[in-house]
Parts: sequence; structure tokens; C-alpha cells
Amino acid sequence: MLQYILTNLPLGHRIAILKLSGVIVNPYPLVNKIERLKNSKNIVALVLRVDSPGGSVGASQEIYRAIERFRNSGKPVVISMGNIAASGGYYVSAAGNYIFANPGTITGSIGVIIQHITYKELMDKIGVESTSIKTGKFKDTLSPFKELSEEEKRYLQETVNEALEQFIQAILKYRKDKISEEKLREIADGRIFTGKKAIELGLVDELGSLYDAIEKAKEISGYRDAKPLFIQEEKTLLKKLIGVDVEEIKLFNSHTPLFYLMDY
Repeated sequence: MLQYILTNLPLGHRIAILKLSGVIVNPYPLVNKIERLKNSKNIVALVLRVDSPGGSVGASQEIYRAIERFRNSGKPVVISMGNIAASGGYYVSAAGNYIFANPGTITGSIGVIIQHITYKELMDKIGVESTSIKTGKFKDTLSPFKELSEEEKRYLQETVNEALEQFIQAILKYRKDKISEEKLREIADGRIFTGKKAIELGLVDELGSLYDAIEKAKEISGYRDAKPLFIQEEKTLLKKLIGVDVEEIKLFNSHTPLFYLMDY
């Protein structure tokens, strides 16, 4: 569908407007769109509207990298934060050339969490026992049928610390002139901020709406005559009906989820 739109665009420069909404689980539909827009001669800039509470680490990094490739092609990316752009939602935003937020946007939540739920006591009460045949001592870590050992807790803490360091470095790569590493580490404890506070901290560049972001994209790209091209978000029937997709359900049901902290 997108390829058809790009192929049949009338002559003239366009600012593409894409939306990232919901939990970040499957990055490829958005990544593929960004790649196609990058390769279109008509597209001179991208505005990414972010309305996401976060999601999985790898998926957020895939989108971050796609934004990098777009801006490295010489075309700017302007981020427009909606109601929420937190954790993984902020991660992907940090790759943009310029970030807008509304005064009441919820953003930040720079941190990583692994969640573990155990059913062991419940299973003991009803007389059900679980046995794992495994190849290594960590293979069933985060199984809901066992308690975490102290060794497993240390191992998981090292994992989330490493992921947090990747998060911090991804932000500093493009925003070290806006926020110092010392300040960033101080606030990278999972706390959330309003858009207004995020500007004071250097996480966001300016308060403004989607249309302010479009005007900024025209300015940065140098194409003041460029017209907006809204790329419609493609939703599955399941997401239209209940608001979540199959991949999101799988993520929540997984016994080994690695999330950016979710803010609902």
C-alpha cells in the first residue's frame, strides 16, 4: 500500500508523517515504512508521532536504528510526542533531530525492568508439581513455577544494568549537548516527567503540537514548500477490536519478558 502511494505521488516535496502507537513489540511494519520513505525522492523529512508507553528492548532498538538510517541519509526526523512517549517510547524518540512534546505529555521512564511472577505456593497448595529438564542452571530462570535464587537475581540484575547502559548511551549519542551524562544518570531511575519538565532537563527540545513538528521538519529540511503526507497506520482486525495485537498478547504471556518499564 505504501509503495503504491509513493509510486503514484504527484510531483513535489513531501513531509511524511508516521505514527508509532501502543506497546513496542513488532518493529518491522514501522521499520519497513521508514526504509521505504528514506528511499523515496519525494520525501524530504519524516515526522514520527510517538504515542507509546514502551515495550521490548530489541524492538525499540530496531526502530531507533531505522530512524538513524533515515537521518543519516540527509533527511531530518522530527519527533512529535503525543499523550505518552515513555521508556521504549523515549528510546526511539532520542534518535530524532528534534523532539516536540505537549506540556502534559508523559515521557522519561528511562530504565529497564524484568518482571517475574511465581505460582509456586499456589501450585503447592493444590498439589501440582513442576519439573524442568534443562541444559543449564539458568535455563528456567523466570519460570513462574519456581522462586528465583540469589544467584539468578544477581544474573538478572547484571542483564538489566547492561540494557540500561545501552539506553543511556543511545540518548547521549544525539543529546549530549542538551543533557550531561551526570544529569542523565541521575534521572535514569524509571521516573516519569511531563513534557514541560522534560524540556528543563534537556530530554525534549520544544513544546508544540504535531503541526508544529511538521513546520519544524520543513525548516530543518530546507523545503518550506513541502506538503504533509500522512501515512495511515495499518491495524489488524484484532487490534481494531480489542486494542492489542497478537504479538503484544504473546509478549505479556511470555515467561521471559525483557521490557522497558511500562507506564500506564
